[in-house]
Amino acid sequence: MSVTVTDATFQRDVLASVKPVLVDFWTDWCAPCKPLGVALDELSSEIGDKVVIAKVNAETSPGITSKYGVRGFPTLLIFKDGQVAASRSGAMPKNKLREWIEASI
Repeated sequence: MSVTVTDATFQRDVLASVKPVLVDFWTDWCAPCKPLGVALDELSSEIGDKVVIAKVNAETSPGITSKYGVRGFPTLLIFKDGQVAASRSGAMPKNKLREWIEASI
């Protein structure tokens, strides 16, 4: 299962993580965010030993959303060693999402 991250927990859960972390920035009103969230939950179970899947609700955590310049939803950022290693905007099928994650970590 994915981890919910907020402005208050971002440092601990994402930047200080020993594993790569995929952060999904989403909102309640974003239609493509819902199926992407389901695919990410499934991938968390399948490849969670390689990468942490984290979700940030952009409306309730505006600080971190703004810090990383997220303006469109969904936006995915992969962090390695506390730095953004890859980014992607928009939804994609689960198989393409998995390929992108595995190539980026």
